[in-house]
Amino acid sequence: MKWTDTYVELMIHHQTDAAVLVSTDGNRDGAVWLPKSRIAFEEEPVPGKAQIILMPQGLAEEKGLV
Repeated sequence: MKWTDTYVELMIHHQTDAAVLVSTDGNRDGAVWLPKSRIAFEEEPVPGKAQIILMPQGLAEEKGLV
């Protein structure tokens, strides 16, 4: 099986040392946590800002982001 990565534009709501809380629509009520160890940012994450995040396709699907 070949693993693929995907880019997703997400709103950053909150972050800790280990994870970020994100949503696809800017609504914090439907936000999900992503482990920083499994994702990459195009720039430093800033809460309240939409950003492009690279992650495994499977993680994006599991979290309902694609």
